[in-house]
Amino acid sequence: MRKNFFFLTLFLLFAGFLHSQENQVIQVKIKGAEKLKSSFVNKILTTKKHQKLDSIKLENDLIFLKRLPAISNAFYEVHFVEKNNYEVLFFLEENFTIIPEVNFWTTTNKQFAFKIGLYDYNLFGRNITFGGFYQNNGFNSYGVNFRAPNLFAKKWGLAVNHQNWKSEEPLFFNNTSANYLYNNISFEVLALHQFNLKNSIDFGVNIFSEDYTYLSGATDSSVPQKLNLNKALFKLVYTYDTLNYFYQYVNGFKSILYAQYVLTENDFQNEFLIAWNDFLYFKRVGNKGNWANRLRFGLSTNENSPFAPFALDNNVNIRGVGFLVDRGTGVATLNSEFRYTIYDKNWLAIQTNIFTDIGSWRDPGGELNDFLKNEKLRIYSGFGLRFISKKVYNATFRIDYGFKVYDGKSNSKGGLVFGIGQYF
Repeated sequence: MRKNFFFLTLFLLFAGFLHSQENQVIQVKIKGAEKLKSSFVNKILTTKKHQKLDSIKLENDLIFLKRLPAISNAFYEVHFVEKNNYEVLFFLEENFTIIPEVNFWTTTNKQFAFKIGLYDYNLFGRNITFGGFYQNNGFNSYGVNFRAPNLFAKKWGLAVNHQNWKSEEPLFFNNTSANYLYNNISFEVLALHQFNLKNSIDFGVNIFSEDYTYLSGATDSSVPQKLNLNKALFKLVYTYDTLNYFYQYVNGFKSILYAQYVLTENDFQNEFLIAWNDFLYFKRVGNKGNWANRLRFGLSTNENSPFAPFALDNNVNIRGVGFLVDRGTGVATLNSEFRYTIYDKNWLAIQTNIFTDIGSWRDPGGELNDFLKNEKLRIYSGFGLRFISKKVYNATFRIDYGFKVYDGKSNSKGGLVFGIGQYF
Protein backbone atom coordinates (compact mmCIF):
# COMPACT_ATOMS: atom_id res chain seq x y z
CA MET A 1 0.00 0.00 0.00
CA ARG A 2 2.82 2.39 0.90
CA LYS A 3 4.54 1.47 -2.36
CA ASN A 4 1.45 2.39 -4.40
CA PHE A 5 1.08 5.65 -2.50
CA PHE A 6 4.74 6.46 -3.20
CA PHE A 7 4.33 5.94 -6.96
CA LEU A 8 1.08 7.95 -7.03
CA THR A 9 2.77 10.84 -5.23
CA LEU A 10 5.73 10.65 -7.62
CA PHE A 11 3.36 10.67 -10.61
CA LEU A 12 1.47 13.73 -9.35
CA LEU A 13 4.71 15.59 -8.70
CA PHE A 14 5.95 14.73 -12.19
CA ALA A 15 2.65 15.79 -13.79
CA GLY A 16 2.76 19.08 -11.88
CA PHE A 17 6.32 19.62 -13.07
CA LEU A 18 5.31 19.05 -16.70
CA HIS A 19 2.33 21.40 -16.33
CA SER A 20 4.60 24.08 -14.93
CA GLN A 21 6.76 23.75 -18.05
CA GLU A 22 3.85 24.46 -20.42
CA ASN A 23 3.89 27.83 -22.16
CA GLN A 24 1.08 29.93 -20.74
CA VAL A 25 -0.80 32.94 -22.13
CA ILE A 26 -0.84 35.65 -19.46
CA GLN A 27 -2.24 38.43 -21.64
CA VAL A 28 -4.24 38.78 -24.91
CA LYS A 29 -4.24 42.26 -26.44
CA ILE A 30 -6.13 43.60 -29.45
CA LYS A 31 -4.42 46.28 -31.53
CA GLY A 32 -6.01 48.31 -34.32
CA ALA A 33 -9.63 47.86 -33.22
CA GLU A 34 -11.48 51.15 -33.62
CA LYS A 35 -15.18 50.59 -34.22
CA LEU A 36 -14.88 46.87 -33.49
CA LYS A 37 -15.03 46.34 -29.72
CA SER A 38 -11.91 44.74 -28.21
CA SER A 39 -14.11 43.08 -25.57
CA PHE A 40 -16.13 41.45 -28.34
CA VAL A 41 -12.98 40.22 -30.12
CA ASN A 42 -11.68 38.69 -26.90
CA LYS A 43 -15.04 36.99 -26.42
CA ILE A 44 -14.96 35.23 -29.79
CA LEU A 45 -11.27 34.21 -29.72
CA THR A 46 -10.34 30.69 -28.64
CA THR A 47 -6.95 31.96 -27.42
CA LYS A 48 -7.64 32.94 -23.82
CA LYS A 49 -5.76 34.43 -20.90
CA HIS A 50 -4.42 31.89 -18.36
CA GLN A 51 -4.59 29.04 -20.87
CA LYS A 52 -1.90 27.05 -22.65
CA LEU A 53 -0.27 28.74 -25.64
CA ASP A 54 -1.54 26.79 -28.65
CA SER A 55 -0.31 27.52 -32.19
CA ILE A 56 -3.31 25.73 -33.78
CA LYS A 57 -5.74 27.93 -31.86
CA LEU A 58 -3.80 31.03 -32.91
CA GLU A 59 -3.98 30.11 -36.60
CA ASN A 60 -7.68 29.26 -36.37
CA ASP A 61 -8.38 32.56 -34.60
CA LEU A 62 -6.57 34.39 -37.38
CA ILE A 63 -8.68 32.70 -40.09
CA PHE A 64 -11.86 33.43 -38.13
CA LEU A 65 -10.98 37.11 -37.70
CA LYS A 66 -10.24 37.59 -41.41
CA ARG A 67 -13.69 36.25 -42.27
CA LEU A 68 -15.41 39.01 -40.27
CA PRO A 69 -16.85 41.82 -42.43
CA ALA A 70 -15.22 44.37 -40.10
CA ILE A 71 -11.67 43.13 -40.76
CA SER A 72 -9.75 43.44 -44.02
CA ASN A 73 -6.63 41.70 -42.70
CA ALA A 74 -5.12 40.48 -39.43
CA PHE A 75 -1.94 38.98 -37.98
CA TYR A 76 -0.60 38.13 -34.54
CA GLU A 77 2.64 38.25 -32.55
CA VAL A 78 3.70 36.19 -29.53
CA HIS A 79 6.02 37.94 -27.04
CA PHE A 80 8.01 36.22 -24.31
CA VAL A 81 7.48 37.80 -20.87
CA GLU A 82 9.19 35.59 -18.29
CA LYS A 83 9.76 31.91 -17.57
CA ASN A 84 6.99 30.12 -19.54
CA ASN A 85 4.68 33.11 -19.77
CA TYR A 86 3.80 34.79 -23.06
CA GLU A 87 1.78 37.74 -24.30
CA VAL A 88 -0.29 37.41 -27.49
CA LEU A 89 -1.07 40.46 -29.63
CA PHE A 90 -3.63 40.43 -32.45
CA PHE A 91 -3.22 43.28 -34.97
CA LEU A 92 -6.36 44.17 -36.94
CA GLU A 93 -6.88 46.24 -40.08
CA GLU A 94 -10.50 47.34 -40.02
CA ASN A 95 -12.87 47.73 -42.94
CA PHE A 96 -15.30 50.60 -43.26
CA THR A 97 -18.59 48.78 -42.84
CA ILE A 98 -21.39 51.33 -43.36
CA ILE A 99 -22.05 50.68 -47.01
CA PRO A 100 -24.59 52.36 -49.32
CA GLU A 101 -26.13 50.20 -52.03
CA VAL A 102 -26.90 51.86 -55.37
CA ASN A 103 -27.85 50.00 -58.56
CA PHE A 104 -29.36 51.15 -61.85
CA TRP A 105 -30.57 49.00 -64.75
CA THR A 106 -33.32 48.60 -67.34
CA THR A 107 -35.92 45.84 -67.18
CA THR A 108 -37.04 43.58 -70.04
CA ASN A 109 -39.71 46.12 -71.05
CA LYS A 110 -37.10 48.94 -71.08
CA GLN A 111 -38.36 50.33 -67.76
CA PHE A 112 -35.69 52.33 -65.89
CA ALA A 113 -35.08 50.73 -62.49
CA PHE A 114 -33.01 51.53 -59.42
CA LYS A 115 -32.24 50.12 -56.00
CA ILE A 116 -30.86 52.08 -53.06
CA GLY A 117 -30.03 50.87 -49.59
CA LEU A 118 -27.77 51.25 -46.57
CA TYR A 119 -26.21 48.51 -44.45
CA ASP A 120 -23.94 48.49 -41.41
CA TYR A 121 -21.98 45.22 -41.26
CA ASN A 122 -20.52 45.96 -37.82
CA LEU A 123 -23.34 47.52 -35.81
CA PHE A 124 -22.30 48.48 -32.26
CA GLY A 125 -18.85 47.04 -33.03
CA ARG A 126 -20.18 43.50 -32.46
CA ASN A 127 -20.30 41.88 -35.93
CA ILE A 128 -24.01 42.65 -36.38
CA THR A 129 -25.42 43.36 -39.84
CA PHE A 130 -28.42 45.68 -40.05
CA GLY A 131 -29.89 47.63 -42.93
CA GLY A 132 -32.46 47.79 -45.67
CA PHE A 133 -33.21 48.77 -49.26
CA TYR A 134 -35.81 50.40 -51.46
CA GLN A 135 -36.26 49.35 -55.08
CA ASN A 136 -38.31 50.79 -57.93
CA ASN A 137 -38.52 48.84 -61.19
CA GLY A 138 -41.91 50.20 -62.10
CA PHE A 139 -43.14 48.76 -58.78
CA ASN A 140 -42.15 49.57 -55.20
CA SER A 141 -40.18 47.04 -53.13
CA TYR A 142 -38.34 47.18 -49.82
CA GLY A 143 -36.52 44.94 -47.36
CA VAL A 144 -35.11 45.09 -43.82
CA ASN A 145 -32.42 42.67 -42.61
CA PHE A 146 -30.85 41.92 -39.22
CA ARG A 147 -28.13 39.29 -38.65
CA ALA A 148 -26.14 38.81 -35.43
CA PRO A 149 -24.06 35.59 -35.56
CA ASN A 150 -22.68 36.05 -32.03
CA LEU A 151 -25.69 37.63 -30.35
CA PHE A 152 -26.12 35.09 -27.52
CA ALA A 153 -22.63 33.58 -27.41
CA LYS A 154 -19.70 32.97 -29.71
CA LYS A 155 -21.53 30.05 -31.33
CA TRP A 156 -25.18 31.17 -31.24
CA GLY A 157 -26.90 34.03 -33.03
CA LEU A 158 -30.11 35.23 -34.69
CA ALA A 159 -31.27 36.56 -38.05
CA VAL A 160 -34.57 38.37 -38.71
CA ASN A 161 -35.63 39.47 -42.21
CA HIS A 162 -38.68 41.16 -43.73
CA GLN A 163 -39.25 41.80 -47.42
CA ASN A 164 -41.97 43.14 -49.69
CA TRP A 165 -40.75 42.40 -53.21
CA LYS A 166 -42.41 43.22 -56.52
CA SER A 167 -41.10 42.51 -60.02
CA GLU A 168 -42.31 41.74 -63.51
CA GLU A 169 -41.33 38.16 -64.28
CA PRO A 170 -41.90 35.81 -67.21
CA LEU A 171 -43.64 32.46 -66.70
CA PHE A 172 -43.06 29.73 -69.28
CA PHE A 173 -45.67 27.19 -70.42
CA ASN A 174 -46.57 25.28 -73.63
CA ASN A 175 -43.47 26.64 -75.44
CA THR A 176 -44.65 30.21 -74.88
CA SER A 177 -44.57 32.75 -72.06
CA ALA A 178 -46.47 35.50 -70.28
CA ASN A 179 -45.39 38.37 -68.06
CA TYR A 180 -46.75 38.49 -64.53
CA LEU A 181 -46.43 40.94 -61.65
CA TYR A 182 -44.89 38.91 -58.85
CA ASN A 183 -45.30 40.11 -55.23
CA ASN A 184 -43.66 38.30 -52.31
CA ILE A 185 -44.23 39.49 -48.72
CA SER A 186 -42.20 37.54 -46.18
CA PHE A 187 -41.14 37.42 -42.52
CA GLU A 188 -38.21 35.18 -41.59
CA VAL A 189 -36.55 34.17 -38.31
CA LEU A 190 -33.41 32.02 -38.27
CA ALA A 191 -31.24 30.59 -35.50
CA LEU A 192 -27.51 30.67 -36.30
CA HIS A 193 -25.12 28.11 -34.84
CA GLN A 194 -21.40 27.65 -35.44
CA PHE A 195 -20.16 24.20 -34.40
CA ASN A 196 -16.51 25.09 -35.02
CA LEU A 197 -14.35 27.06 -37.43
CA LYS A 198 -15.41 24.95 -40.41
CA ASN A 199 -19.01 23.92 -39.75
CA SER A 200 -22.13 26.03 -39.15
CA ILE A 201 -25.89 25.91 -39.72
CA ASP A 202 -28.76 28.39 -40.06
CA PHE A 203 -32.26 27.06 -39.47
CA GLY A 204 -35.70 28.55 -39.01
CA VAL A 205 -39.00 29.48 -40.60
CA ASN A 206 -40.22 31.91 -43.25
CA ILE A 207 -43.90 32.87 -43.44
CA PHE A 208 -44.78 34.47 -46.78
CA SER A 209 -47.44 35.18 -49.37
CA GLU A 210 -47.04 35.19 -53.15
CA ASP A 211 -49.26 37.06 -55.59
CA TYR A 212 -49.15 36.55 -59.36
CA THR A 213 -51.06 39.02 -61.55
CA TYR A 214 -51.18 38.69 -65.34
CA LEU A 215 -49.73 41.66 -67.26
CA SER A 216 -49.14 40.63 -70.88
CA GLY A 217 -48.29 37.77 -73.22
CA ALA A 218 -49.82 34.40 -73.94
CA THR A 219 -52.76 33.01 -71.97
CA ASP A 220 -53.97 29.50 -71.29
CA SER A 221 -57.09 28.25 -69.53
CA SER A 222 -54.93 26.01 -67.32
CA VAL A 223 -52.77 28.94 -66.13
CA PRO A 224 -54.53 31.44 -63.84
CA GLN A 225 -54.25 35.16 -64.52
CA LYS A 226 -54.55 35.94 -60.82
CA LEU A 227 -53.13 33.74 -58.07
CA ASN A 228 -52.62 34.30 -54.34
CA LEU A 229 -50.62 31.77 -52.32
CA ASN A 230 -50.00 31.71 -48.56
CA LYS A 231 -47.00 29.58 -47.63
CA ALA A 232 -44.70 28.56 -44.79
CA LEU A 233 -41.12 27.63 -45.50
CA PHE A 234 -38.77 25.69 -43.22
CA LYS A 235 -35.16 26.47 -44.03
CA LEU A 236 -31.82 24.83 -43.29
CA VAL A 237 -28.44 26.10 -44.49
CA TYR A 238 -25.37 24.00 -43.71
CA THR A 239 -21.93 25.50 -44.43
CA TYR A 240 -18.54 23.80 -44.51
CA ASP A 241 -15.88 26.49 -44.86
CA THR A 242 -12.09 26.22 -45.12
CA LEU A 243 -11.55 29.50 -46.98
CA ASN A 244 -8.62 31.72 -46.07
CA TYR A 245 -8.57 35.39 -47.14
CA PHE A 246 -5.81 37.85 -47.90
CA TYR A 247 -7.42 41.08 -49.10
CA GLN A 248 -8.87 40.30 -52.58
CA TYR A 249 -7.30 36.83 -52.70
CA VAL A 250 -9.10 33.68 -51.56
CA ASN A 251 -7.76 30.16 -51.07
CA GLY A 252 -9.55 26.96 -50.07
CA PHE A 253 -12.86 25.09 -50.34
CA LYS A 254 -16.40 25.90 -49.23
CA SER A 255 -19.65 23.97 -49.49
CA ILE A 256 -23.10 25.46 -48.80
CA LEU A 257 -26.21 23.26 -48.70
CA TYR A 258 -29.60 25.00 -48.90
CA ALA A 259 -32.69 22.93 -48.08
CA GLN A 260 -36.26 24.25 -47.91
CA TYR A 261 -39.57 22.54 -47.31
CA VAL A 262 -42.54 24.66 -48.40
CA LEU A 263 -46.06 24.15 -47.08
CA THR A 264 -48.93 25.41 -49.25
CA GLU A 265 -52.46 24.44 -50.19
CA ASN A 266 -53.84 25.46 -53.60
CA ASP A 267 -54.86 23.94 -56.92
CA PHE A 268 -51.66 24.90 -58.73
CA GLN A 269 -48.90 24.07 -56.24
CA ASN A 270 -48.56 21.36 -53.63
CA GLU A 271 -46.17 21.09 -50.74
CA PHE A 272 -42.70 20.78 -52.16
CA LEU A 273 -39.04 20.33 -51.28
CA ILE A 274 -36.19 22.25 -52.84
CA ALA A 275 -32.48 21.80 -52.20
CA TRP A 276 -29.27 22.87 -53.85
CA ASN A 277 -25.57 22.79 -53.02
CA ASP A 278 -22.85 25.26 -53.97
CA PHE A 279 -19.32 23.85 -54.07
CA LEU A 280 -16.71 26.61 -54.22
CA TYR A 281 -12.99 26.11 -54.82
CA PHE A 282 -10.40 28.89 -54.88
CA LYS A 283 -6.67 28.64 -55.49
CA ARG A 284 -3.95 31.29 -55.40
CA VAL A 285 -1.84 31.21 -58.56
CA GLY A 286 1.47 33.03 -58.11
CA ASN A 287 1.40 36.40 -56.37
CA LYS A 288 -1.37 38.03 -58.41
CA GLY A 289 -3.59 35.26 -59.76
CA ASN A 290 -6.68 33.64 -58.27
CA TRP A 291 -8.57 30.72 -59.85
CA ALA A 292 -12.21 30.68 -58.68
CA ASN A 293 -14.86 28.01 -59.26
CA ARG A 294 -18.49 27.43 -58.29
CA LEU A 295 -20.38 24.21 -59.01
CA ARG A 296 -24.11 24.25 -58.24
CA PHE A 297 -26.51 21.34 -58.38
CA GLY A 298 -30.12 21.55 -57.24
CA LEU A 299 -33.44 19.75 -57.47
CA SER A 300 -36.99 20.48 -56.39
CA THR A 301 -40.23 18.54 -56.35
CA ASN A 302 -40.81 17.93 -60.04
CA GLU A 303 -44.22 19.46 -60.76
CA ASN A 304 -45.27 20.40 -64.29
CA SER A 305 -45.98 24.03 -63.42
CA PRO A 306 -44.99 27.42 -64.89
CA PHE A 307 -44.05 28.46 -61.33
CA ALA A 308 -40.83 26.39 -61.31
CA PRO A 309 -38.30 27.63 -58.70
CA PHE A 310 -34.93 27.53 -60.50
CA ALA A 311 -34.36 30.48 -62.84
CA LEU A 312 -31.85 31.04 -65.63
CA ASP A 313 -30.59 34.58 -65.24
CA ASN A 314 -27.64 36.88 -66.03
CA ASN A 315 -27.17 37.94 -62.43
CA VAL A 316 -27.40 34.48 -60.87
CA ASN A 317 -25.73 31.80 -62.97
CA ILE A 318 -24.92 32.44 -66.66
CA ARG A 319 -23.41 35.82 -67.56
CA GLY A 320 -24.68 37.13 -70.92
CA VAL A 321 -27.72 34.86 -71.27
CA GLY A 322 -30.33 37.53 -70.42
CA PHE A 323 -32.82 38.38 -67.69
CA LEU A 324 -34.99 35.49 -66.40
CA VAL A 325 -35.00 33.62 -69.71
CA ASP A 326 -36.06 30.18 -68.42
CA ARG A 327 -37.22 28.19 -65.39
CA GLY A 328 -36.87 24.60 -64.27
CA THR A 329 -37.18 22.08 -61.43
CA GLY A 330 -33.49 21.20 -61.56
CA VAL A 331 -30.27 23.11 -62.14
CA ALA A 332 -26.64 22.19 -62.83
CA THR A 333 -24.18 25.04 -63.40
CA LEU A 334 -20.43 25.55 -63.35
CA ASN A 335 -18.84 29.00 -63.13
CA SER A 336 -15.07 29.16 -63.53
CA GLU A 337 -12.92 32.27 -63.79
CA PHE A 338 -9.32 33.37 -63.49
CA ARG A 339 -8.77 36.69 -61.71
CA TYR A 340 -5.51 38.57 -62.13
CA THR A 341 -4.56 41.72 -60.22
CA ILE A 342 -3.15 44.41 -62.50
CA TYR A 343 -3.08 47.24 -59.91
CA ASP A 344 -2.69 47.01 -56.15
CA LYS A 345 -2.04 49.93 -53.81
CA ASN A 346 -2.93 50.84 -50.22
CA TRP A 347 -6.71 51.10 -50.68
CA LEU A 348 -7.47 50.07 -54.28
CA ALA A 349 -6.97 46.91 -56.32
CA ILE A 350 -8.01 46.30 -59.92
CA GLN A 351 -8.49 42.81 -61.30
CA THR A 352 -9.10 41.49 -64.79
CA ASN A 353 -10.85 38.18 -65.27
CA ILE A 354 -11.72 35.69 -67.96
CA PHE A 355 -14.60 33.27 -67.32
CA THR A 356 -16.70 30.44 -68.64
CA ASP A 357 -20.25 29.74 -67.36
CA ILE A 358 -21.91 26.42 -68.23
CA GLY A 359 -25.42 25.35 -67.27
CA SER A 360 -28.31 23.00 -67.90
CA TRP A 361 -31.85 22.77 -66.52
CA ARG A 362 -34.55 20.16 -65.99
CA ASP A 363 -37.93 21.14 -67.42
CA PRO A 364 -40.95 21.23 -65.06
CA GLY A 365 -42.25 17.68 -65.05
CA GLY A 366 -39.19 16.53 -67.01
CA GLU A 367 -36.60 13.80 -66.46
CA LEU A 368 -33.10 13.83 -65.03
CA ASN A 369 -31.70 13.19 -68.51
CA ASP A 370 -32.94 16.69 -69.44
CA PHE A 371 -29.56 17.85 -68.08
CA LEU A 372 -27.85 15.96 -70.92
CA LYS A 373 -29.97 17.28 -73.79
CA ASN A 374 -28.31 19.66 -76.23
CA GLU A 375 -31.25 22.06 -76.24
CA LYS A 376 -30.87 22.52 -72.47
CA LEU A 377 -27.15 23.23 -72.54
CA ARG A 378 -25.83 26.79 -72.39
CA ILE A 379 -22.19 27.86 -72.52
CA TYR A 380 -21.11 31.50 -72.29
CA SER A 381 -17.59 32.88 -71.94
CA GLY A 382 -16.25 36.37 -71.46
CA PHE A 383 -14.04 38.81 -69.65
CA GLY A 384 -14.40 41.54 -67.08
CA LEU A 385 -12.97 44.03 -64.62
CA ARG A 386 -13.11 44.34 -60.83
CA PHE A 387 -12.51 47.58 -58.94
CA ILE A 388 -11.90 46.62 -55.32
CA SER A 389 -11.66 48.85 -52.26
CA LYS A 390 -9.36 47.15 -49.75
CA LYS A 391 -10.68 49.31 -46.90
CA VAL A 392 -14.45 48.97 -47.43
CA TYR A 393 -16.25 45.68 -46.86
CA ASN A 394 -17.56 44.01 -50.04
CA ALA A 395 -16.87 47.18 -52.05
CA THR A 396 -16.14 45.43 -55.34
CA PHE A 397 -17.63 46.91 -58.48
CA ARG A 398 -17.71 44.33 -61.25
CA ILE A 399 -18.46 44.50 -64.93
CA ASP A 400 -18.48 41.41 -67.17
CA TYR A 401 -19.22 40.84 -70.83
CA GLY A 402 -20.44 37.35 -71.66
CA PHE A 403 -20.85 36.07 -75.22
CA LYS A 404 -22.54 32.93 -76.47
CA VAL A 405 -20.40 29.88 -77.15
CA TYR A 406 -23.32 27.46 -77.32
CA ASP A 407 -27.00 27.94 -76.49
CA GLY A 408 -29.50 25.30 -77.49
CA LYS A 409 -32.56 27.43 -76.79
CA SER A 410 -31.96 31.18 -76.45
CA ASN A 411 -31.25 33.61 -79.27
CA SER A 412 -29.10 35.79 -77.00
CA LYS A 413 -25.70 36.70 -78.38
CA GLY A 414 -24.42 37.95 -75.03
CA GLY A 415 -24.30 41.16 -73.07
CA LEU A 416 -22.96 43.19 -70.16
CA VAL A 417 -23.53 42.26 -66.52
CA PHE A 418 -22.91 44.78 -63.71
CA GLY A 419 -22.91 44.20 -59.99
CA ILE A 420 -21.51 44.82 -56.53
CA GLY A 421 -19.30 42.12 -55.03
CA GLN A 422 -17.60 39.26 -56.80
CA TYR A 423 -19.95 37.12 -58.93
CA PHE A 424 -19.33 34.28 -56.47
